[in-house]
Amino acid sequence: MDRGDASNFSRLGTLGIEEEYFIVDSDGRPTAGTDELVYENEPPEPLQERLDHELFKFVIEAQTPLITDPADARDALLEMRNALISHAENHGYQIAAAGLHPTARWRELEHAEKPRYRSQLDRIQYPQHRNVTAGLHIHVGVDDADKAVWVANELRWYLPFLLALSANSPYWNGYDTGLQSARAKIFEGLPNTGMPTAFESFAEFDAFEETMLETESIRDRGELWYDVRPHTAHGSVEVRTPDAQTNPEHVLAFVEYVHALVMDLCERYEDGESGHEHRRELLDEQKWRAIRHGRETAFLDQKLKGTISLTEFLERESARLDTDALWSVYEAESGAEKQRRIRDAAGVDALCDALVLDRL
Repeated sequence: MDRGDASNFSRLGTLGIEEEYFIVDSDGRPTAGTDELVYENEPPEPLQERLDHELFKFVIEAQTPLITDPADARDALLEMRNALISHAENHGYQIAAAGLHPTARWRELEHAEKPRYRSQLDRIQYPQHRNVTAGLHIHVGVDDADKAVWVANELRWYLPFLLALSANSPYWNGYDTGLQSARAKIFEGLPNTGMPTAFESFAEFDAFEETMLETESIRDRGELWYDVRPHTAHGSVEVRTPDAQTNPEHVLAFVEYVHALVMDLCERYEDGESGHEHRRELLDEQKWRAIRHGRETAFLDQKLKGTISLTEFLERESARLDTDALWSVYEAESGAEKQRRIRDAAGVDALCDALVLDRL
């Protein structure tokens, strides 16, 4: 079995950014293109061994190299995006980004032929067949396995705030779902997704991962698709909550905040804090509020006894962590509302155009 190990948790504060994107045609509509971009033509140097397809042939993932200095995150992200946009253009495609593509109809789109995905389609059936989602994943290196598990436990309360700010997927199969992040709810249809329970130690998490593999509940550790997880191969804590973002500045804001938050939690672990005992069911409620109402909801406070607004959360976090990164996202129009505004004012063609990425 391909498994990670506690010894992989050896570096503190490194970063990795993974983005899922949509391959679209000249009209901004989803089209199969991963065979050409991933397999049939060699990607440019910044993307070599950092480009992969996803379940559908119109979804593609790119990863930055390991970022040892957070100050280099901007250059790494923009290099990755620019290389992908150029690579796509050279083969007649464009790249778009959102949590869901507003015109994607899963019954009409091609699935990947990679054995891993064919196996998932066969085992999971309908929930995986319709999984046309795209997300943003942020890895932060943690230098101790037990610390990484504790940090992942604590991160769970913060994740719905990130989801609310990132919500960028109101449309599903061309239909306005009334949700701010339909991607999050559709993705939860898969097994081993959503809010994980807390683990007392790395040994407990490792035993869980081993059981899932040995009982063939999953075929590889990557099928533990929870909103946050200790990544036992990369030696990181991986935050998987946000919708994919069209604006790279928003990606960088999430990266800056998540990095600061993980580093703060690492210090609190080292200071001997006991952490919070959060019921997963109440964290599920917290996440549902973000999915349904986005920014305009009352979130559960950290004791899960009262409520807190998003602005109160941002004020607390910017003062506590000395970063205003998320304010820039909050002060901009939300992705979901921007999509609705463009579609209502100018139609679907304009909306598709608005999701296409430009080189920076």
